[in-house]
Amino acid sequence: MNGNFYQNPTFPTATNPNITSNPNPIANNYQANIENVGQSSLPMEQSYIENILRLNKGKRVRAFFSFPDSNEWKDKIFTGIVEEAGRDHLILSDPTTGNWYLLLMIYLNYVEFDERINYSHSYSEKTF
Repeated sequence: MNGNFYQNPTFPTATNPNITSNPNPIANNYQANIENVGQSSLPMEQSYIENILRLNKGKRVRAFFSFPDSNEWKDKIFTGIVEEAGRDHLILSDPTTGNWYLLLMIYLNYVEFDERINYSHSYSEKTF
């Protein structure tokens, strides 16, 4: 139907001679990184928003969000304590109301802290 334009992809298998002694280097590197990283430290080369938020767990923040497709919640500020942060989400708790928020990072504009920020740079520990 499509002539020679499309070729079926080939994937490495156990019988493929192109496989080296390390059949899954990505998984092994990930596992090595997990083992080398303590609970209070982060991989030094990863300076991402979620990692900065993780370094500042327990701090009170104001997180500014924009929801472009919403008529009611175009811009919203969430105030609370940083509980957890993941690659795509932020969890805040508000001790004054007892509410907990699971927020998507894609809508996050910026975060204001009420105190100094802990920040881990690739060369040294910094506090701003």
